[in-house]
Amino acid sequence: MSSIVAIVGRPNVGKSTLFNRLTESREAIVDETSGVTRDRIYGKCNWNGIDFTVIDTGGYVQNSDDIFEEEINRQVEIAIEESDLILFMVDVTSGIHELDKSIASMLRKINKKFMLVVNKADNTKRLLDANEFYNLGLGDYFALSSINGSGTGELLDTVVESLPKKEPAPVPDLPRIAIVGRPNVGKSSLVNSFLGEERNIVTPLPGTTRDSIYTRYNKFNHDFLLVDTAGLRKKVKVTGDIEFYSVMRAVRAIENSDICLLLIDGTRGFEAQDQNILSLILRNNKGIVILVNKWDLVHKEPDTAKKMEKEIKYRTAPFTDYPVLFISALNKQRIYKVLELVDEVSSNRNRKIPTPKLNDLMLEIISKNPPPSVKGKYIKIKYVTQLPTIFPSFAFFCNLPQYVKEPYKRFLENRIREQYVFTGVPVRLFFRKK
Repeated sequence: MSSIVAIVGRPNVGKSTLFNRLTESREAIVDETSGVTRDRIYGKCNWNGIDFTVIDTGGYVQNSDDIFEEEINRQVEIAIEESDLILFMVDVTSGIHELDKSIASMLRKINKKFMLVVNKADNTKRLLDANEFYNLGLGDYFALSSINGSGTGELLDTVVESLPKKEPAPVPDLPRIAIVGRPNVGKSSLVNSFLGEERNIVTPLPGTTRDSIYTRYNKFNHDFLLVDTAGLRKKVKVTGDIEFYSVMRAVRAIENSDICLLLIDGTRGFEAQDQNILSLILRNNKGIVILVNKWDLVHKEPDTAKKMEKEIKYRTAPFTDYPVLFISALNKQRIYKVLELVDEVSSNRNRKIPTPKLNDLMLEIISKNPPPSVKGKYIKIKYVTQLPTIFPSFAFFCNLPQYVKEPYKRFLENRIREQYVFTGVPVRLFFRKK
């Protein structure tokens, strides 16, 4: 387990810029709007061969009526509790703020190592102005500029010297599960129900989760990495850079995952945007489980669930071989069945069929139902093999691959699915010149 370093401070002092520099990523959203970082964001940093985890927190704000600021404060407190070392960041351009004093007072009371980091000190005058922060009574400080990197080397040297010496744990090669869906369908509630802790901010406002957060889930014989993503919205509803980055991150979370849990709102049904998200998942060849959430709020007849599943599959045809589960993330209704389905889909995605068996099966089917001739030319498929890709894909070697049409490809895919279980997984067929 690597050591954890938390970056804390009031809003808009440059915490996310420092986080991005330390982790060499753009995982944290950087924007001039204060309060943009709403969840704890985790990243990896390596300095002089030493790995540690960095947590970027929301800006710390006291006694606020703002629903987000109250939640951000809770996130900061959790981050401080989890960390081995705290970087308390202040802004030299605005001097000592009342909130800086309240954070300093909080840090003095805890039994944790911390460092005072004075940001935006990128010229001689500002370096001199930084002396003002001795008045916080926290001792020496590090003056740096997180945007251009000056001073970060000295900070990192001291950080790695101050960290407790821990044996590095091997990074687990585990399935990555992304929870995706439109805003406000209950993604964060589902993560919190799985983990049994309020890891993500849950408020009744859409778009609260702006960043992807990876969390290891290792309970009840299930072991995988969970990702909670920003809600995907229609392009026309994406306003401003913050929403743009959120959507980009959700798209990237789909790209970086193995299986996607697509949450849809049971009270609203399967909408066009749900279909777009599903298309994105399939285009990226990811495993899929559809979860109809808020099922406790739906007025039900005896066959309501069957009707809704039929409607969903009608809308997603021709791809219909995936599980649909009706859940309530808030009440934990059937959420452990989700874990079973994740394992099943993961196993289906990794399924390998020996080439001799595949040829025996498929060549017999093809001989009974050969591809239709095109312009008087006959297509002869001689050999089939599964390709060594991370998702199920098959190569069919034939004399005229360019003439194999979509309906026949679907026919072959359906025959493979009938014989072998690939539920919840897109299957790709490629036709090659023999």
